[in-house]
Amino acid sequence: MIKVLTIVGARPQFIKAAAVSRVIRDSFAGKIEEVLVHTGQHYDENMSQVFFDELDIPHPRYNLEISGGRHGEMTGRMLESIEKVLLDENPDWVLIYGDTNSTLAGALAAAKLHMPVAHVEAGLRSFNMRMPEEINRILADRVSNLLFCPTETAVKNLAAEGVAKGVFNVGDVMYDVSLFYRELARERSNVLRDFKLDEGGYVLATCHRAENTDDPVRLLAIVDALAAIARSMPVVFPLHPRTRKLLTEDGHLDRLGIVKLIDPVSFIDMVRLEQSAQAIVTDSGGVQKEAYFYGVPCLTTRDETEWVETVNSGWNKLVGADAGRITHAFVELRRPESHHPLYGDGRAAERIVQLLLEHRS
Repeated sequence: MIKVLTIVGARPQFIKAAAVSRVIRDSFAGKIEEVLVHTGQHYDENMSQVFFDELDIPHPRYNLEISGGRHGEMTGRMLESIEKVLLDENPDWVLIYGDTNSTLAGALAAAKLHMPVAHVEAGLRSFNMRMPEEINRILADRVSNLLFCPTETAVKNLAAEGVAKGVFNVGDVMYDVSLFYRELARERSNVLRDFKLDEGGYVLATCHRAENTDDPVRLLAIVDALAAIARSMPVVFPLHPRTRKLLTEDGHLDRLGIVKLIDPVSFIDMVRLEQSAQAIVTDSGGVQKEAYFYGVPCLTTRDETEWVETVNSGWNKLVGADAGRITHAFVELRRPESHHPLYGDGRAAERIVQLLLEHRS
């Protein structure tokens, strides 16, 4: 039996880890022991605990309760705490996900202890070094022994950096998750009824990236665009706690006008909102992909994206943070005629677990 220590800390990581944990539990019982470490990076119940409950993720053996502070402070505290856990558990693999501070802290702690690291969602690049996520993903990739790429583009990005050993295009675990939960969301979620939303009759919006929230000009441009769109079609906006805090402190919350502001929702409710929207406006990498999975046109309020396939296919359009550009793109938005599988066949988690077993040290 091998021991895999999984490090998560933020909403997207809970979702991705759920797919792999399910495969470990259902298909590899007796061969793999999984130890789950929650850094606490997302501490709000709606951003954390509800996801563990809904996604049936094993209860974390360790909850480090580390949140808040600047990037360096948070990452440093995580690094110190994760190192202690690794020394106690001595795992065969340290499994990390995505591009958060939790990802980087887990990768560095393991690498310094000469413990093998496996990175799910390796090879993604925005080529914008001002993004904290870009720094995290590059550094995590450089110290990883197994690099699980979601697309061929990610494989090529690593090759361009001279990284070829241990690289595998396994497909996207988020696609696995979308296939598993798409019908369950329709059966179980009451979010459309609760917020009086019609199927295909609203726009879903999210905004949480530091490049937007920390820049008042960009944030207000997005706010004004959503307010303008809401005058022609209802806009529902699950407001990230940090985004709400910034808008409230600056006195700009009312600027959203008739936009329907709601608290962050559970995973099942978010899937229901995504698959039933007329369009999605977001700066989230995960939501861009989920929009594609569910065949919903997306406007991304960033200047670049790691998920270039969604743009090339015509389902996603980069609109930056310019109010006029966003509203014009919404008016011109059309559904492309074709929709191809870009992110694997829904068995990425199985490939990841099998490769962990095959490459045990």
